[in-house]
Amino acid sequence: MKFGICNEIFKDWNDIDRTIAYVREAGYDGLEIAPFTLAASVTDISDSTRKAIARRAEQEGLDIVGLHWLLAGTEGLHLTHPDAAVRERTAAYMRDLARFCGDVGGNLMVFGSPAQRNILDGVTKPQAFDYAREVFESALPVFEENGVRLCMEQLSHLETNFCDTVKDTVQIVEAIAHPNFQLLLDTKAMAFEEESRASLIKQNADILHHYHANDENLGYPGSGEVDFAPIFEALHAINFKGYVSVEVFDFEPGPQEITERSLAYLKLFV
Repeated sequence: MKFGICNEIFKDWNDIDRTIAYVREAGYDGLEIAPFTLAASVTDISDSTRKAIARRAEQEGLDIVGLHWLLAGTEGLHLTHPDAAVRERTAAYMRDLARFCGDVGGNLMVFGSPAQRNILDGVTKPQAFDYAREVFESALPVFEENGVRLCMEQLSHLETNFCDTVKDTVQIVEAIAHPNFQLLLDTKAMAFEEESRASLIKQNADILHHYHANDENLGYPGSGEVDFAPIFEALHAINFKGYVSVEVFDFEPGPQEITERSLAYLKLFV
């Protein structure tokens, strides 16, 4: 099990080199990158910038875990849109993201992007499922070529109306049944599930590839009421070898406090 952190908390630094160096110094194994922190579109990120990120991470001994917030900041893209042209543009952009992920040394992408996956008016849930499956299956060959796994993230009903339960998220993972398409579970998002987080982790051990650590209060792990002991007991029980990455939504404490307190808390359970 390794620990990572998501880079949007460092966006105001406007310096990916400084972020990489600091995250490694703080004791993390890896960094997740939100592409919107680097450019409005991933296609605007130059080859030289890609090589510089990979080189800097290698120099520091830090993994680039991969990407998340994949469609944030984009326009005209939507996973479950009824217009086939929109879906093809979305699939093409996913392929561009997979190439960027590979270029910087990452091997994982997290599909969260609630606004760009919501089921639109007039679209049924089965239709949305088929549209999403079409987009993912179209993009997956490029993921495979670049050694990148795409993880579908379950979000709560407060954020989206598509894959807003673990059951529905597992359903699409199992329907696509591709080794490069797996599951991400998120601490905050599982707050409304009937079963415990530990139980859901154990039930989905065969497809769980990544885990996001945060609290129901939107803050960093250890800042609220969530007890991570059962979570880590379950992760250890399934011999989880992936990343546990810190992803928070309340940036008020500042990047350094979030970074350091999160890791100190999580390491209590190793």
